[in-house]
Order: sequence, then C-alpha cells, then structure tokens
Amino acid sequence: MNFLIGASNHTWQPVMSTDTTAPSYWLNWRFLLCATWMLSAMVIAAFLIWRYECCNKSRKGERDNREEKARSLYKNEVWGTSSKDIHPLWLLAYRIICFCILLALLLADAITNSAGIFYFYTEWTFTLVTIYFGVGSLISIHGCVRYFREVDGERNDDSDAERGSYVAPSLEDKEDLPSMTRSLNHQREPLDCRTADAWEYAFQILFQICAGAVTLTDSVFWLIIYPFLTDKDFRLHFLVVCMHSVNAVFLLGETFLNRLRFPFFRIAYFALWTCVFVIFQWIIHACISMWWPYSFLDLSSPYAPIWYLGVGLLQLPCFAIFTLIFRIKQFCLSR
Repeated sequence: MNFLIGASNHTWQPVMSTDTTAPSYWLNWRFLLCATWMLSAMVIAAFLIWRYECCNKSRKGERDNREEKARSLYKNEVWGTSSKDIHPLWLLAYRIICFCILLALLLADAITNSAGIFYFYTEWTFTLVTIYFGVGSLISIHGCVRYFREVDGERNDDSDAERGSYVAPSLEDKEDLPSMTRSLNHQREPLDCRTADAWEYAFQILFQICAGAVTLTDSVFWLIIYPFLTDKDFRLHFLVVCMHSVNAVFLLGETFLNRLRFPFFRIAYFALWTCVFVIFQWIIHACISMWWPYSFLDLSSPYAPIWYLGVGLLQLPCFAIFTLIFRIKQFCLSR
C-alpha cells in the first residue's frame, strides 16, 4: 500500500533554520518588498473588481453592447452545456462523478496525512475544486428539473392543441410566442434565459478561481518543486500524483462541457485567493515558528522578493492558459 499513500512524513518539508517569530525576521527590506508586491496585487485586483463588477450596473447605459454581453451571465449558462447536441443530464452526471472522486481523494489524503495537509496551497485549491463540483451538481439538478418542467409544459400545450382546446395567445403574450414553439427534442436550447442571480455569478467566479489556481498549483509542483526542491529520496505515490493532476483533468472536461463564460478581468479573484493564502501563512509564522510549506515563501532568503514576484507574475500565464482553452472551445463550436 506504500505506492498509494507513500511515507507518513512529507520529504519535501524544508529544515527549520530561522525563528520566524523574531522581529528581525519581519522588519527588513525583504519583507518590505514582498509586502509591496502583495499590496500592489490586491490593489490592482480590487480596482478590476470595482471597475468591471461594481460599476457594471451604474454605467450600463454607457457600455458597449459586446462588452456587456461578455460579462453577462444567464441562468441557463450555469447548468446548460456548450453544445445543443449534449443533453444537460450529461453535465449533471459528469459533475456528480467528479465531485465523488475528488471528495474521496481529499478524504483519503486527510486521513493518511492528518489535517495538516490543509497547510498547503495544493489542498486549498483541491478543496475549492471539490466544492465547485459539489455546488455545480446541485445547480445542475435544479436546472435539469426546470428544464424538464418546461418540456412537460410545452408538451401539454401541444396536446391541448391537438384536442382542439388550444387558446390563441393574447396580444400581451405574442412576445413569448417564439419561446413557446421551440423544438421539444433533446437538442433544444434551454429556455431559462433570465439574468443570473448573485450566487450564480459567485459560481462562475468560483470556476475561474479554480481554473487559475489549479494551473498554478500543478505547474509549480511539476516544474519547480518536484524537480528542484524535493529530496533525492522522495518518491511519487498515488495520492501525490492525483492531488496534482486529477483536478486539472476534471476542470478541462468541465470547461469543454459547460456554457460558462470566461472574462479575463476575473483574474482579480484568483489573485486575491493567492494573496489570502500568503497572508494566512504570514500570520501563522508570525505567531508560531515553523517550517514553510514551500521554501520559496521563506522570507529569510535574500531571493525571497524575486520568488514572490516571480510566482505572482506566473498567475498571468496560468490564467491565460485557461482563457486560451476557452477561446479554442468557442472557435470549435462556432464552426
């Protein structure tokens, strides 16, 4: 069973070399620069959110229709599929399966390595992806119920018409006539085109945070931590591989199946998510002297500002990768 769970201790943990609770650890130029990078990222993220989210309604009349459409979200987009040839039930089944597998892996990792695994950014991200698929499953269930109610309602209208009991719509109802006469087969478009609620926007934001965070987590692990920052005796095992790959694979499948939009300005939420993790680590280390989950977060290194800046800038290509995948999907579907 060792190939499944590996050793009981994490062999990539660095050795403690500095007291992180000492004032000299924080009152220096290295922390000042790192704090400047962090503060700058949070200010820019807050500005983007204010610019594109908070001012969206107040300046709606002044905005270009194409830009407004790109930021809008409708109810049928949170549970509908990217193609009318794919029934929403397939997306529902996919989300449920992904949620069950991710939850099982998360519980297995927590049981094997104790709750201390949540000290790592990887576990934060993996938990967030698990929550996403759990919430997505509930949204898909609710959406599919509404979908079948609409189908049944239209089928009953057709039955009434065949029996001669059909009543012609009034003048007030003529605007709804196109939506009432759509095809009833499984390839029909969902009819619920109302603007999404706040919690459905939050679901879209959660998807975009997961996309960027998973790309960052897996790329840093496979390109930096595993080849350069682990002991020579460290061996990959089943859970480690799954925690740094399965969530990315599942999100790729989700990206190709769902109808969610991917506005680039929401990289702001991804940046805030990462900043929250770093601030959480700073608070813990200021109170308790302990090892850092990732050695490049150690502020005692003279290269700490470069590491912080580099990992921060790495968020841009990580988020851009999923944006590119989204564009490729749109291009393929438009042909």
